[in-house]
Amino acid sequence: MLCRWKLLLISMLSVSFAVGPICAQSEDEITLQSEAALDRGLAWLAKNQGPEGNWGCNDLGLVSMGALAFMSAGHAPGRGKYGKELDKALEFVISRAKPSGLLNISDAQRDMYNHGLATFVLGQAHGMQTTKDRKMNRVLDGALKLIANTQCEDGGWDYQARRQANGHDLSLAVMQAKALRSAVDSGLEVPPEVIDLAIKSVREHYSPVGNRNLPESELMKLPGQFTYGKGGGGGTIAMAAAGVVCMQEFGQYDDWRIGKNMEVITAAIREIPKPKSRDGQMPFDAYTLYYVGQALYQVNGEYWQQSYPKMRDHLVDSQVIDANNSQTNGVWRNIGARGGGQVGGRDGELYATSVSCFILAIPNRFLPILQEGKIESFKSKLK
Repeated sequence: MLCRWKLLLISMLSVSFAVGPICAQSEDEITLQSEAALDRGLAWLAKNQGPEGNWGCNDLGLVSMGALAFMSAGHAPGRGKYGKELDKALEFVISRAKPSGLLNISDAQRDMYNHGLATFVLGQAHGMQTTKDRKMNRVLDGALKLIANTQCEDGGWDYQARRQANGHDLSLAVMQAKALRSAVDSGLEVPPEVIDLAIKSVREHYSPVGNRNLPESELMKLPGQFTYGKGGGGGTIAMAAAGVVCMQEFGQYDDWRIGKNMEVITAAIREIPKPKSRDGQMPFDAYTLYYVGQALYQVNGEYWQQSYPKMRDHLVDSQVIDANNSQTNGVWRNIGARGGGQVGGRDGELYATSVSCFILAIPNRFLPILQEGKIESFKSKLK
């Protein structure tokens, strides 16, 4: 049983969440080709996982992404075709939790990147279990408390697991946002003061084109987007999508900044060139694609209907197919159509293939965070 992050009653969950998925699956979301590409990607992950379950990688965030790929395709802990592979990946992460609750065994500068991503995935695994794993519960409890305890005074987070006056950038906030929302989706309570302060911090990362000191009524009329830092700069597609995801995860569905950033995101998607070969190139680098896909899905409507098929088909057409080589058959590489992708080599292949599988599997809506719909009374259920 979780300590302070208590399990919510089923009756409370029925009140907290809208019934059904965000949007019903339409006939054109999944194609025979995308299903085949997803199957090849999962097979690559299974064949190249290794006995420890970590794909030879000590980055708990990337190992968690491998686990997420299996779960997004409907394989649950202990169940499904890849249930054993999923269990190995989750056990690798869980068994390396530090006494402080931290989920990171690589460089300290990756503390909150790896921690936020791993916590998010464990939250999803928790929600998909039929029989609760006490060890996972304890680790998840400690991980969630660490996120709350390391939140900086301005509502953000630092790269290292420490509380200080100011958080570093928006990329860290989105990792923790997804972890906290994952906790809520899986029936766990979250302190409202953590959410309130984080929302304030995320909004401060929005930069208009022009004078940022204008009244909000005037800022709404100007183009703009979420940026890496609070003073502007770092206005990438990844940060635009990350900001949207943060707002959605925190239940700020009507925030006017969302539409501004969706314009930036969809414009970039329209400019993606068609793949020229099966070299494993992605429409965006793995980090960007991960958030762009979620932003489209969460905001839904025309954004999702018009833009998702282009990214899906790009992944299908660029995936490496080499039936005689299990090292490459079904893989994607962390290279976007317009460059980017800081994680390379084998780790980059793990990252890119996991994200690609996740994007292709989103329409299945197996993950708790994809199937519960909007939180109708988010703040009233935070305790």
